[in-house]
Amino acid sequence: MSSYGYDVLVFGSCIVDFISYVPRLPKVGETLHGTRFATGNGGKGANQCVAAARLGSRTAMIGKLGDDPWGSAYRDALAREGVNVEQVDIVPGESTGIAQINVADNGDNQIVIVTGANKCLAPSDVALRASLFGKARILVCQLETPLEGTMAALAAFEGISILNAAPAERLPRSVLAAATIFCVNETEAALLTDMHEVSDVQQAKAALFKLRDMGCKTVIITLGEKGAIFARPDDTEVYHVKPMKVAKVVDTTGAGDAFIGALAHFLAKHPGADLGCCIAAANRVAAWSVQKPGTQTSFPRAGDVELPGDLSNLLDQCEKV
Repeated sequence: MSSYGYDVLVFGSCIVDFISYVPRLPKVGETLHGTRFATGNGGKGANQCVAAARLGSRTAMIGKLGDDPWGSAYRDALAREGVNVEQVDIVPGESTGIAQINVADNGDNQIVIVTGANKCLAPSDVALRASLFGKARILVCQLETPLEGTMAALAAFEGISILNAAPAERLPRSVLAAATIFCVNETEAALLTDMHEVSDVQQAKAALFKLRDMGCKTVIITLGEKGAIFARPDDTEVYHVKPMKVAKVVDTTGAGDAFIGALAHFLAKHPGADLGCCIAAANRVAAWSVQKPGTQTSFPRAGDVELPGDLSNLLDQCEKV
């Protein structure tokens, strides 16, 4: 047994998804007939925690839920996934966070979030749980909860931390420099660096160097079907991690969270592995998820995704750019 109590600790959001499946995404002011409606558990923090737990990581979550039926049901669901929920609080007088999601037939999505109880996650939640931060290998944070709490969590953690800067917003240098690994997608990278777009590997490379100049340490930019790029601190070499091809995209909702949770899992379980190999393995998990409907329900369990026992065998998926 490791001296660490947990492989992955997540400080972040819990949100219930209300999902409408539609032929295409509606235009402004347009009403469309949907084909199906579903509810599911989401929120970037909980999604990433469940993704890691399903792959076999020992996980714990620090988060907030409302004192409504959605909150208690969500807490129970996290526990069934094997997540330690002792630090997931039910907040009196607050509603559980919700997301309204439209998913088109081609897999594109639109999401509107009402954070509810998530806005109560604060620096005091870090101070009250100081010992927990010394018991985990990897800390994962996002931007769906108040920034002050996220910064306190990153400051309290001495191991490898991942900040998934989503949803996209402009950030001060102190935030950009707070995490060991700073991970964004194309949209977030473009917004943070004031670039018109980041849609291919060369544009992502330019955005990566801008993010480094802004204070980020190790940077990962995910590019969807084009894979991902990354560079370590002070390293002039940028690497492209090739994507995993899929036959049919069913639903991209949660794919980025599947990637982050899987990345945390592989970093925790394979501490000696090259970062590029961990990214390549996480790419495979995300690719598996987009072939299934839903968010957490689309995340694979250990054994679902074909991976080599030695992640170094994935090194050929990385190339300098």
